[in-house]
Amino acid sequence: MEKRVLVLNLDHYPVAVVSVQKAMVLLLMEKAQLLSSYELLEIRTVSCSYPYPSVIRLAHYKHIPYKGVLLNRANLFRRDRGQCQYCGSVKMLTIDHVIPKSKGGKTSWTNLVTACNRCNVLKGDKTLEQVGMQLRMEPFVPSLSYFLAAFAERQALEWLPYLDTEVVQLQKK
Repeated sequence: MEKRVLVLNLDHYPVAVVSVQKAMVLLLMEKAQLLSSYELLEIRTVSCSYPYPSVIRLAHYKHIPYKGVLLNRANLFRRDRGQCQYCGSVKMLTIDHVIPKSKGGKTSWTNLVTACNRCNVLKGDKTLEQVGMQLRMEPFVPSLSYFLAAFAERQALEWLPYLDTEVVQLQKK
């Protein structure tokens, strides 16, 4: 049981990713309903066979305060898909402030991008206009749904109908 299960709130907003064991407990205790299962997989006991869950929905709405996605190096690299946002390189990546801190730029999702060492040094303490550089993609604040959709594209295609994949599609263009 190595696959993961997407848990949706009653309003279909993603709230967690859990193990298959945890999902089965929620289903058997009738605290959740099965919305989608992995094809060709099943969980078998001595007397029963159950579909292998991929997406479940909680039976009752759970109020979970939204805290946003944590701004850290790993999440920033994940949002930018591990590519320099100036040249597209995937080697020697660092973090760059689009508007330099010395010019009033903040450390925020909309002002930080992944940059290779070469582009970061080339840009230095200047604005994009001063050095004639352009961003490949405008920085944005990612949602939990965005990260889950990116994971689902690689690992769990069954999740995609339940996630907001609009931002992911924009990134591919």
